Amino acid sequence: MEQNEINNDRYERAAKRVKKIKGFYTHAIVYVVINLMIVAINVQNLDPGESYFVWYNFSTLFFWGIGLLAHGVTVFTPSFLFGKDWEERKIKELMDKDKKRWE
Repeated sequence: MEQNEINNDRYERAAKRVKKIKGFYTHAIVYVVINLMIVAINVQNLDPGESYFVWYNFSTLFFWGIGLLAHGVTVFTPSFLFGKDWEERKIKELMDKDKKRWE
């Protein structure tokens, strides 16, 4: 493999990683903005003497927060579940299987 091909491959992997990180940050910003709006709406709709601290006021925050946490884990710790270069090995494995099937 030539040096240019190696550099292009490294650049493509880095660009893909940056895109994933940007996606996570966008997700986090949307999470904060939407949940602040939900809090504001819920506070405005409180009856006099009603407490804000009930489960249904926090359910979206909680469940979406779990999704955001999972997104962060997949972006910032990819080796956590699959190990180093797992995707590349899996692609090669599937291509080899497909090649054998068509031979």
